[in-house]
Amino acid sequence: MTRPFAGVRVLDLTHVLAGPFAAYQLAVLGADVIKIEPPDRPDFVRSRGPDAALNAQLRGVNYQVQGGNKRAMTLNLGTAGGRDVFRTLARTADVVVENYRTGALDRLGVGYEELSADHPGLVYCSMTGYGQSGPRAEVNAYDNVIQAASGIIARCDGHKPDVAFVDYASGYNAAFAIAAALYARTRDGRGQRIDCAMFDTALMLMGPEVSAMLHPVVREAVEESGLGAYETADGVFVLGTPTPDQNRRLWSALAAEGHPHPHFEALNSWEELRSESGAMREALRRIFRTRSAARWEEWIHRHGLPGERVRTVTEALGEEQLKHRPFLHPAEDGDPVVPVAAFGYAHDGPSRDRPAPGFGEHTVEILKEMGLTAADIARLRSEGAV
Repeated sequence: MTRPFAGVRVLDLTHVLAGPFAAYQLAVLGADVIKIEPPDRPDFVRSRGPDAALNAQLRGVNYQVQGGNKRAMTLNLGTAGGRDVFRTLARTADVVVENYRTGALDRLGVGYEELSADHPGLVYCSMTGYGQSGPRAEVNAYDNVIQAASGIIARCDGHKPDVAFVDYASGYNAAFAIAAALYARTRDGRGQRIDCAMFDTALMLMGPEVSAMLHPVVREAVEESGLGAYETADGVFVLGTPTPDQNRRLWSALAAEGHPHPHFEALNSWEELRSESGAMREALRRIFRTRSAARWEEWIHRHGLPGERVRTVTEALGEEQLKHRPFLHPAEDGDPVVPVAAFGYAHDGPSRDRPAPGFGEHTVEILKEMGLTAADIARLRSEGAV
């Protein structure tokens, strides 16, 4: 089996979630990803997750979610020996992905300019909170503070969504940018400097809202009835019928059961839906209370319309649907069940072949591949370089 990134080497200088996830997506598609951590400072998510025993082993669940298929080595870029090893590795690599503070690796002499001078075909991806330029370029950030800074929390009525979706969206963004740069390199042989900002990613996730706010004509927002959340007899049901056609079909089906709407046949445009939205929402509030969420779900699906009852994550993971998807990698050898990728291929697709590596597990292996002798490795250790 030859996966898309077989033969591609990635040096993964990232930590926490967004960067490691970007490298993980390349790893499950066949790349040789080498996770590089300082010998005195393992990625702090190694010790995070619900299993205390795995945390103590520096193989916590939060780390394992985006650690599979990688090799791990320790390298101290604060030492001359560590930097020499890294520069040598970079000459053999196709990609470097890092999420250090802006300018940190440049100051160490292992930034893009230095590495690309030796290796013009190198794809070098930097992932930061706010990007490589501008007044916030050196400001540190995590998912939660980017949610605050970008307006996401304000859009959620002051409530922070309790999932790190900006981290994972940033990982996808970087992985896509890297894949595109590698494809472009096949045509012209040139490497690329990629600048990924979590702040930009968060705003991109709100593309329509961003453009609406910047448009010279701003109208009061209307909560669309067809995209509403409605209380039922026993829970909440979320309706997904935003188009005029879907609304006509919804109200036609409801009218056949004794819930008529006097204007549903005239709903031929978004403007007409907008003008009727308030009245339609009030009517739907009354109607949805007449059945359970599960019964409404069955009814909506039977009529070919989108809508789902609100489930917990535990309920979602128990769905039969997941058994028909390649999304999860089963637990094995004490390691947890983890996601692989949110897509499948007809052949040679994403696969998790190796568990997430222990801290520095492959350091000696990789150094020997570089041609270093036991004496060389001992010297580097004595210098604190590995």
